[in-house]
Amino acid sequence: MRLTYLELRRDLAAQLGRFLDPGEAQAESWRWLEEGLGWTRSRLAAEGDEAAPESARAEVGHWLRRRREGEPWAYILGWALFRDRRFRVTRDTLIPRPETDLLVEAAFDVGRRLGVACCVDVGTGSGIIAVSLALETDWKVSASDVSPGALTVARDNARTLGAEVAFFEGSLLEPLPDPPGLVVANLPYVDPADAPTLQRELDFEPASALFAPNRGLALSIELLRQAKVRQAAACLLEIGAGQGGELCRSALGSGWGKAMVHQDFAGHDRVLIALS
Repeated sequence: MRLTYLELRRDLAAQLGRFLDPGEAQAESWRWLEEGLGWTRSRLAAEGDEAAPESARAEVGHWLRRRREGEPWAYILGWALFRDRRFRVTRDTLIPRPETDLLVEAAFDVGRRLGVACCVDVGTGSGIIAVSLALETDWKVSASDVSPGALTVARDNARTLGAEVAFFEGSLLEPLPDPPGLVVANLPYVDPADAPTLQRELDFEPASALFAPNRGLALSIELLRQAKVRQAAACLLEIGAGQGGELCRSALGSGWGKAMVHQDFAGHDRVLIALS
């Protein structure tokens, strides 16, 4: 049966709409054509009546079977964009979220105001923070993670994108050299008690990168303590909605002179900044 690329896109949206919100299904169908098959919207508008070969239809069918099981598109595709760069992602790493861009921008601002020369990215995952900081500043950047699989992906991303980052395996600041300079981290901050209520796509992401004890606060609290003991210039954390107040109190209790919270575009607590 002859099927054009435009018809393939419409059929895909209908199939995705059986288990996604209609708006999400439409958006994903465009992404599959653009990111997966290399057909941009402008090309579809000009050449969309071209027949899609059986190989393309079979590939889309394979992707659709995986997506029906809840697997996120980024894992199916094998990469995700962050700050307009393509980062490889696997099930050893979280999928980059737009909110993390707020943390990176805050790190630029704080680091430049403090005149830091070095920075560490704790819990680097796929390396999006460390690589972005290395490529967009002249800082010496190091990164750590407890997951060997995540570090393999992060090293690959740094190499592919031409970023100079020193990677270390271990927990929080323990494997990282002194001085830490600016400490930046997107650590696990989801309360394990919330697991049953989360979207099923999260089942495919590493639980160790999502959940933390003590209502999602344990690792953030410990990193604030370690960063102060190691005399970091500042500590910036991506945090969960509603966590700002308690983490600010923890920062002050660890000896930081000032702690503040930046909210995201939805008005949720998102970035904690602790300063001496």
